[in-house]
Amino acid sequence: MGTVYGYVRVSTPKQHMERQIRNIRALFPSAVILQDEYTGTRMERPSWMRLYKRAAKGDVIVFDSVSRMSRNAEEGFAIYEELFQRGVSLMFLKEPYIDTEVYRKAITSGIPLTGTNVDYILAGVNQYLLALAKEQIRLAFEQAEKEVADLHQRTREGIETARLNGKQIGLKSGTKLTTKNPLRPRS
Repeated sequence: MGTVYGYVRVSTPKQHMERQIRNIRALFPSAVILQDEYTGTRMERPSWMRLYKRAAKGDVIVFDSVSRMSRNAEEGFAIYEELFQRGVSLMFLKEPYIDTEVYRKAITSGIPLTGTNVDYILAGVNQYLLALAKEQIRLAFEQAEKEVADLHQRTREGIETARLNGKQIGLKSGTKLTTKNPLRPRS
């Protein structure tokens, strides 16, 4: 086995990574932890890109959940398949049914062929089982993407409700925002 990496991600500075790190360290105490404070809707995150380029055959990347890897279904699934083809194992603590080891078993442990005409049926069943495994992985990434869309929708609805209830949203018209310049020396 190669190196075990733990990848943790939060979207905002107000969120904390400790829970994710604790969950990964519970199973892999010596995992190399990489962290990003970045949205999950894009894969171009600094630590993730370093890990993605560095990961080699035999390495393991552990995520607390699929949403920590990606909240974009198409991108997430494509990266999953590419890392799988490179021989990198992916583990999702909250969704173990989509770990690459489960996917690998679906590919390699189909129903053995018999050498008879029944093999046409068995080959079809094996293809179906592989398609089913791929669909489960895709659905997990789609669910992570849906969670972001739902959050954005709830935020829009909350802002609209506040506005309809007379709450000021944003700066009042004509208000000037003044900030302190951290680069200017104080007198």
